Amino acid sequence: MANEVAPPPVTAVEQNGVERIPDHERTAGPLDLFRLSFGGANTFSTAVLGAFPILFGLSFWQGLAATALGLTAGALVLCPMAVFGPANGTNNAVSSSAHLGVHGRIVGSFLSLLTAVTFFAISVWSSGDALVGTASRVLHVPETPVAFAVAYAVFAGLVLVVCVYGFRFMLLVNKIAVVAATTLFVLGAFAFGGSFDPSYAGTLDAGDPSAFWPSFIGAALIVLANPVSFGAFLGDWSRYIPASTPRPRVVAAALFAQLATIVPFGFGLATATVIATAAPQYLAAEAPNYVGGLLAVAPGWYFAPLCLIALIGGMSTGTTALYGTGLDFSSVFPRFSRVQATALVGAAAIALIFAGRFGLNLVQSISTFATLIVTCTAPWMVVMTLGYLTRRGWYDPDALQVFNRRQRGGRYWFDHGWNWRGMSAWLLSAATALMFVNSPGQFVGPFGHLAGGVDIGLPLSLVLAAVVYLALLRIFPEPRGVFGPDGPRWVPAADTPVPPIVDPADVVVGGTAVSTPD
Repeated sequence: MANEVAPPPVTAVEQNGVERIPDHERTAGPLDLFRLSFGGANTFSTAVLGAFPILFGLSFWQGLAATALGLTAGALVLCPMAVFGPANGTNNAVSSSAHLGVHGRIVGSFLSLLTAVTFFAISVWSSGDALVGTASRVLHVPETPVAFAVAYAVFAGLVLVVCVYGFRFMLLVNKIAVVAATTLFVLGAFAFGGSFDPSYAGTLDAGDPSAFWPSFIGAALIVLANPVSFGAFLGDWSRYIPASTPRPRVVAAALFAQLATIVPFGFGLATATVIATAAPQYLAAEAPNYVGGLLAVAPGWYFAPLCLIALIGGMSTGTTALYGTGLDFSSVFPRFSRVQATALVGAAAIALIFAGRFGLNLVQSISTFATLIVTCTAPWMVVMTLGYLTRRGWYDPDALQVFNRRQRGGRYWFDHGWNWRGMSAWLLSAATALMFVNSPGQFVGPFGHLAGGVDIGLPLSLVLAAVVYLALLRIFPEPRGVFGPDGPRWVPAADTPVPPIVDPADVVVGGTAVSTPD
């Protein structure tokens, strides 16, 4: 078309923040979304999660069933979050203004910040540990704190550089990562094929179903949490997809990107059975060490591929996590550009990585913290998805930017900038779900033992958010102005006037916005 322009080179630093991306600059497509989503999850840390069914005592086939169940459910929960980027040309935190209010959107920004820093730390630690472990066995480099510190610093620095350059550079990294990491994982079939036994029976008592179900459900929920953790970030990448792109194609890209992660999940599951058979001490319940066990049972020629998986996959996870936080931080604090905000958040995250690893020993605790964050993010995603459906996918992109421009009013102003319907549904669901979390030795809610030791916080948050939010929308209808020309779906609307959008220097006098002098 006449107004289309060629995408900028990958070496050009991205200038766009969370303001609406102009139509002529949206040159990405659903395949790019697939690459970014799959690349961010096709990593070594996902393989570690794939080992959990074996850690829980399941057989290989039971673990595969739990993985397939959790992955499919998580992908279905996640994929609707991809539609907000093309619809509004901005990230999901800004889009959430439509459902939580102009000020309520800070919930999404806060969840995004916590999720990004946490998963950035996990990716740096897991990849750095794998690199040092491989170097120790191949090059006989001693596993000292200095070696780990150098690995973390180099790795985190590379991630930060990619994020500063922005979307196009990150897309290039993930284009390479999708093919390279998948090939290296598949190569593992040749490395471990001779010692892998699909008839591995697990360690549970086959005659005791009371031991099976908590392990099966717990393993499925751990897998389910991985796709859900991407909920706050999909809009960061899909905002470069043209608004005219059919929504089913965008949703399908996000869905199949997560289903494709059966590759790293399957790698972790299969290799965990090999470790459990050949070196079971590495999977001891009190201190499991999957990475160490993997290096212990891997043939020597596969050390180099493992090192590349750690490097490539970790770069993908780190960049997809950190990029969105810098982007959103610049909207919450507009004095910072996207580049400045990314550098600031990245530096703080790197400091946390070193303090948590060498000073405070937070490696295990931050994994539990990730579980708690995902539990709180899930109901926010439900509110967003149901809000999209009740609005029939109609939004006012200009009104979504009120917070970023430090204005007041508009369709999404609601009650002083807060939509208490969405906020209440999120807060009640998240708080209730946290009380049912059960992470032994780390965090156990007051009702964490009611489900036989199974952590049901995440599924409870999903169900409760859906029920409460729809009930509030029916009992307390939203203003008709937030719905499009076709009106609401499933819920009523109220004839409540929409306040005009006014600048900070304007005051309302006699119902009219009047500009005041500086």
